[in-house]
Amino acid sequence: MVLNEMMRRGLLALTAAGLMAIAPARAQDASPEHLAAARAAVSAIDSTDQFDNILMNAATQIKADLIGNNPNIQSEISDMVDDRALALAPRRADLENEVARIYARLFTEQELSAIAAFYQSDAGKKLIAQGPVASREVMSAADVWSNGIVRDLRSSAAEGMASLVSSLNSAAVPIIDPAAPVTPADPAAPAVPAISGDAGAAGTAQ
Repeated sequence: MVLNEMMRRGLLALTAAGLMAIAPARAQDASPEHLAAARAAVSAIDSTDQFDNILMNAATQIKADLIGNNPNIQSEISDMVDDRALALAPRRADLENEVARIYARLFTEQELSAIAAFYQSDAGKKLIAQGPVASREVMSAADVWSNGIVRDLRSSAAEGMASLVSSLNSAAVPIIDPAAPVTPADPAAPAVPAISGDAGAAGTAQ
């Protein structure tokens, strides 16, 4: 279910990117049946719900700006802006049509029907409803997991670094093991006579 929520988020991001990237005149033509399937899928996954408050928020901000400069006609300004906002409300359908064209361009009619069927099912509806909760809990679990991974890797790397430095320092100063066998002398090498003090004197006397 989390994977499906991630796919849904990807589709939402793709929708937003598509709205900015293509103009209505360039939208790929699709059959009425294909567009109908796209609209059903768009409706099922609530892909445009995130834009529902844009007009209302804009009206609220514009009211505040105008009333701030003309506080004596606050009621009149509020009514006027509301009327103008209501006049623009039908343009919400333009967004639905553009999103449907985007989905029709990216998915086949059969794929769109399958998407709509899933998200209209009980499991699909629950995924949409519980998706945000699942996403928050997944991110929380991922934070705990990643913090543990980073902590343990730092600790392990510190131990490895200490071992590495110790090894390199030992290699820099050769250590002779007293228990190591002595390499025998080469028998072909000439013998070096031992010279004592008496022997040297005798030789001198001769």
